Amino acid sequence: MAESSLTHLPSLLLSSSFLLILLSIIITTHDGGVHGIEERQVLHLQSFLWEQKNTIPSCLTPLKPRQRDGATILEMVLQDRCTRKSTMNWSEKQKQRLVSDEAHVKSLQSQIRRAESRKKIMDISQAEVPLKSGIKLQTLNYIVAIQLGGKNTSVIVDTGSDLTWVQCQPCRLCYNQKDPLFNPFDSPSYRTVLCNSSTCQSLESAMGNAGACGFGPPTCNYVVNYGDGSYTRGELGTEHLQLGTASVDNFVFGCGRNNKGLFGGASGIMGLGRSMLSLVSQTTNIFGGVFSYCLPSAESAASGSLVFGSDSSAYKNLTPVTYTTMISRPQLPTFYFINITGITVGGAEIQSPSFGKAGILIDSGTVISRLPPSMYSALRSEFLSKFSGYPPTPGFSILDTCFNLSNYTEVEIPTIRLLLEGYSEIPVDITGVFYFAKPDASQVCLALASLTYEDDIGIIGNYQQKNQRVIYDTKASKLGFAREPCSFF
Repeated sequence: MAESSLTHLPSLLLSSSFLLILLSIIITTHDGGVHGIEERQVLHLQSFLWEQKNTIPSCLTPLKPRQRDGATILEMVLQDRCTRKSTMNWSEKQKQRLVSDEAHVKSLQSQIRRAESRKKIMDISQAEVPLKSGIKLQTLNYIVAIQLGGKNTSVIVDTGSDLTWVQCQPCRLCYNQKDPLFNPFDSPSYRTVLCNSSTCQSLESAMGNAGACGFGPPTCNYVVNYGDGSYTRGELGTEHLQLGTASVDNFVFGCGRNNKGLFGGASGIMGLGRSMLSLVSQTTNIFGGVFSYCLPSAESAASGSLVFGSDSSAYKNLTPVTYTTMISRPQLPTFYFINITGITVGGAEIQSPSFGKAGILIDSGTVISRLPPSMYSALRSEFLSKFSGYPPTPGFSILDTCFNLSNYTEVEIPTIRLLLEGYSEIPVDITGVFYFAKPDASQVCLALASLTYEDDIGIIGNYQQKNQRVIYDTKASKLGFAREPCSFF
């Protein structure tokens, strides 16, 4: 018996050593960059080979809010649902989306540079999504339904805007929208904001310019200009706002009388920035300055959710929520900045001198995430080393890394994780890795793009935020992230 035990001792020691080595490979650390096991996920291409379907519900269908333990939950859908059927083919439409997104990002960078050079608060609204006017453009932004003055209306959700506005009657110039125009004369709760009021004066701190005085009566007029010449002009008013079962009296918003641009059939914009005019600030006494969303993927035609309030029972997250600190930018106080400390591709951590510097903007109005050149180049190189052997194709608009996957039913792609300060991370969902330039998968591109200059501000767009619960806690100055299959029901 003793001899038998001694005989097997070397093999037992070998097995133990092997297990220790195996464990050391499997164990990964957040900031140490030890990722020995290559992380991959399977992309089933057949589920992505879709055409625009006429069966997708219209935004005219009531988007029913829900209430749960003090949290108000609004249904969130892609703006495509509120856009008329386009005459453009798939590839043209996908390219126009990227053209619009690039104009938006350039406008953001320009406004940020001007704000920082002047050392003063910028007109945040001018960094809003510059939507192309005069073309049938469908964008990848998200809408919710609210009740304003007792009337249902659909608005685009934007964390990069402060002022909430809708088109109003009488309208001197209005774009086409799905819902009836808001008529303040039909609402007994509507009140005009006068130009000598403290509310009107708050425009300057929120948007960088003071409200101008109108004539007879002296209304508080506003102007919001966008990067491509689109705009909204009107006056401030107060109205009763209903978010699910939560009531907001004397809600300050913009009543747009002169509006140019194509906003996908939505009635206006919901501003979720950080100034005192934003919806978040105006509802702090109700929701405590906390809101969150889960953005559904375009492929599933599912609905996501916009939640006001901090009650986590409204979430359906699969992983624990991890938080990172909001970065303070005194010249840009209404944007949401966080610190990105690293990126892993397939489990391997890349290197870039831009990690941990300046902060990166998280924005629901940007589609494709933009990274500093060194960061993007390192990510792209690591991705290509792990996703090799597939036929390359030419670039597509702002996307320079594309493949022909039309002969495959499924492919294994390396995971991408954005590592954040405080041991938080954003694991990019599989639907946020590739952008389908062609519906037959003959041109599929890595859905990330490089900024022009290393000191440009990086942006985490909504394409890489899909199927995540993203929590904004403005009181505690932190953002939370967790995996969640987005579904309103």
